[in-house]
This record gives sequence, structure tokens and C-alpha cells, in this order.
Amino acid sequence: MTNSPDKNGKWLELVEAAKMRWDLREIQTVQHLSHNLVAFALQGKKSVVLKIGKISSEVAALECFHGEGAVLLLDKDETQGMMLLERLVPGVMLSTIQDDDEATHIAIDVMLKLRRPCPGSSNFIQLSEWFSAFKTLRTRYEGTTGPIDKKIFESAEEAVKGFFAEKHSPVLMHGDLHHYNILSSERGWVAIDPKGIVGPSDYEVGPFLLNPRHKTAEEIGRLTKRRIAILSERLGVEKRRIREWAIAHAVLSACWGLEDNMTYEYAMAFAAIIFRGERS
Repeated sequence: MTNSPDKNGKWLELVEAAKMRWDLREIQTVQHLSHNLVAFALQGKKSVVLKIGKISSEVAALECFHGEGAVLLLDKDETQGMMLLERLVPGVMLSTIQDDDEATHIAIDVMLKLRRPCPGSSNFIQLSEWFSAFKTLRTRYEGTTGPIDKKIFESAEEAVKGFFAEKHSPVLMHGDLHHYNILSSERGWVAIDPKGIVGPSDYEVGPFLLNPRHKTAEEIGRLTKRRIAILSERLGVEKRRIREWAIAHAVLSACWGLEDNMTYEYAMAFAAIIFRGERS
């Protein structure tokens, strides 16, 4: 484990604690970011996944999903910030499916399995909290939209305001359901890394439509139009509403990118393609 040298000692300490708690061996780190660590391990003869980091909302979501459309939570230690998950085999990402229609239908199947009324846990994140990033951006740029296209930003602002003004029962969602967070398993296709978001259920289409990234505007437009048609038919949601959520999420993603001094250009290019398509 070589990332985040200043935290390396803490990571090693937590891995050792997990090893002792769950009798793990042959621990192999597969993902090590500044905020979490993911490793494969053996528990007896069983392959498992160890995850360490900020896990409270993910644990709450996985406990609610009970393995229906999601990876199984085997055990947890929230005090230490670590959990043990089933190892998905073969564990191939949905992005490997060449037929985009097939991949879209698979994602919708998973989406519908996960969707359920919110059980009321305080560990879940309110979607409205995420969209406060719109206000944060305006504050940062003294009331303007900064480098983000003004018309697109204002369109997203207005749509989101309308969505949250609607009366709806709180729904628990994955929150980041896309081609890289849906893996193959012996139980079928299941989701990993849920954020545990509560809000209007239609939001779930946003992260899916933004991924995976495509090379040309023409390809993005063509695939997104087809995906929206399938989503509308399967979910019973108007195409216009799906497009509005897609733009809103893309703008939100751009806001996060600017906050973190990371890229935001692709998200806004995607939003612009959908925005122009609405008016063509």
C-alpha cells in the first residue's frame, strides 16, 4: 500500500485490526484512494472483500438492500470504519457489455430491485444536500455561474427546484448507479458502492446516463437518446423528465469538479448535448 503516505500507518493499523477481527489472510489491496481502501482477502476458504473508510451511509444502504440487487454485507465495524463484503465472481463491469440496449436493460433491472421506501435511518444522505452545490457555486462566483454555461445552469436550477417542490414519499436509492458500479456475479448483476441517497427516485437515471464516457458528441447524442427511450418505457417516466434529471446531474457533477479542482468539462459537454437536443 503506497498511496497517502501520511495515512499509511493508519491504513496498516486498520487492516491489521480487520485481519484479527475477521480472521482474514492473503489480503491484497485492489483500490487505495485518499478516503478509502478496498482489498480482497480469504476468510477460511471463502473469498471476501474488505473495505475501510467512511462507510456509514453505505452500510445503512446495504443493510436495507439485503442483497437484493446489491452486494451482500457480511459484517461491519462502524466504529473502526470497516466492513466485510461478499466477493463478486466473475465481477465483470457492466461497461464490458457491447450491446448498449442490453446493458441499459440490465441497469434498469438492478435499479428497480434496489428502489424502496426509505426506512428512516439518519445515516442516509438527502439528495437535496447534494444539490446545495448549486448554491455553493453561485456563492463562489459572486452570484454568477462561473465557467458553467449560464443557460444550462439556470435550466438545471429550475428543474431541480420543481422536483423538490413535488410531493413524494422518500425513496432510498443507490445514488451512483452506473456501468462501473454494476458487476456480474453468480447471483446475476448486482450493484456495489451505494451512496445511500434519499430523494425523488427519478434521480437515479442521471449517473447512469452520464457514464460510460464516449468519444464524440454524435455518439453521446445517439446513445443517450436511445437510453432515454428505454428508461422512459421501462420506468414509466416522461422522456422530458429524464432529460432534465440527466442535465441536472451533469451540472451537479461539474459543480463537484470545480469544488475539488478537478475536471468538469466532460459533464458540461454532456449537459450541453442534452440541452441542445431538447430544443432541436
